[in-house]
Amino acid sequence: MPSPIAVADPQVAELIDAEIVRQHDTLCLIPSENHVSPAVLAATGSVLTNKYSEGYAARRYYQGNAVIDRVETLAVDRARALFGVEHANVQPLSGAPANLAVYAAFLDPGDTVLGMALDAGGHLTHGWGVSVTGKWFRAARYGVRRDTGRIDLDEVREIALKERPKLIWCGGTAIPRTIDFAGFATIAEEVGAVLAADVAHIAGLIAGGAHPSPTPHVDVIATTTHKTLRGPRGAMLLTREQHARAIDRAVFPGLQGGPHDHTTAAIAVALHEAAQPAFSTYAHAIVANAVALGEALLARGFDLVSGGTDNHLLLVDLTAKDVGGRVAAEALERAGLVGNYNAVPFDPRPPLDPSGIRIGTPAITTRGLEPHHMTDLARWIDDAVQAVEAPDTLDRIRGEVTELARAFPPPA
Repeated sequence: MPSPIAVADPQVAELIDAEIVRQHDTLCLIPSENHVSPAVLAATGSVLTNKYSEGYAARRYYQGNAVIDRVETLAVDRARALFGVEHANVQPLSGAPANLAVYAAFLDPGDTVLGMALDAGGHLTHGWGVSVTGKWFRAARYGVRRDTGRIDLDEVREIALKERPKLIWCGGTAIPRTIDFAGFATIAEEVGAVLAADVAHIAGLIAGGAHPSPTPHVDVIATTTHKTLRGPRGAMLLTREQHARAIDRAVFPGLQGGPHDHTTAAIAVALHEAAQPAFSTYAHAIVANAVALGEALLARGFDLVSGGTDNHLLLVDLTAKDVGGRVAAEALERAGLVGNYNAVPFDPRPPLDPSGIRIGTPAITTRGLEPHHMTDLARWIDDAVQAVEAPDTLDRIRGEVTELARAFPPPA
């Protein structure tokens, strides 16, 4: 029997089917992507998408929200328990709006924010110039050491003492090493700044005990709910009780209207899954696979920013390979290995054609790949990077990748 989409809109149904095949027959190495469980997928496509629930539980501006109140309360309670926080807001629509709510809660336009530079591994919303956070606020930035590729907290402290920010961000999008939340907290306390941890990439690792938690050290935690947490495309803000009202008012009515209730339900499901013992095993397996892949790439002569990884991602500098990151990423995609091109610290190349690629292991770990598979992945990556202008070689690799991908299908 054809699906409702196939009956109503064959063109969209055909595109969805094509994407199913693409995901099934390739290996996703993008650190910010994952494969959700059938339960999360079902909640995302549920009838809860029909409801409008502007406001918060028991304080809505629409009738008919008795069930929605219970769904949101359940998600909030699960988030608080999983991350050990006093307050949780599960309404932010995605990571960037969640981060913007942190500004709205604690800063006035023109105030100073200190964040990690985008080209060093930070995020657009940590004060980068092309973001409104860099236009509406005065941004100061820290980076990494040229010799180690790691954050130097002495430098961060020096910048903080000079710039006196009201908000400091730690965390980012291309940081392969453990984040020293306690060290950042000491600096924030010294300058009287609010400390925010953007753990969008590592939330699942934190939940599974594979990365230290920021909860004891920071004022607010911002995170998406996909990536390593393996939930739907949403976000959360986790805070101490003293900041609950400011954060809630920043999200609604400050920045958005009604939440996406189907996403809230899917977040609740993902949080329940993340609280199970099997998820801790999964989180540690992500790291084990990333470390194994990094070691295999190093053995093949690749340069890794900071020399390796402590978490789920690897930032590969291709300068010594004399191949641009964009060309390499396109070649890898043709070979069935889907990553993304990415700037590396002190990158002399432009953002749309940088020197690096960023790869990670959350999605392939969900599919069941183990450290012994990383040797093959490193070999395919090496062969593809060397064969950017050899389509026959890339097609040969694609065949081998497809064989492995089909042996370890995504959840269905």
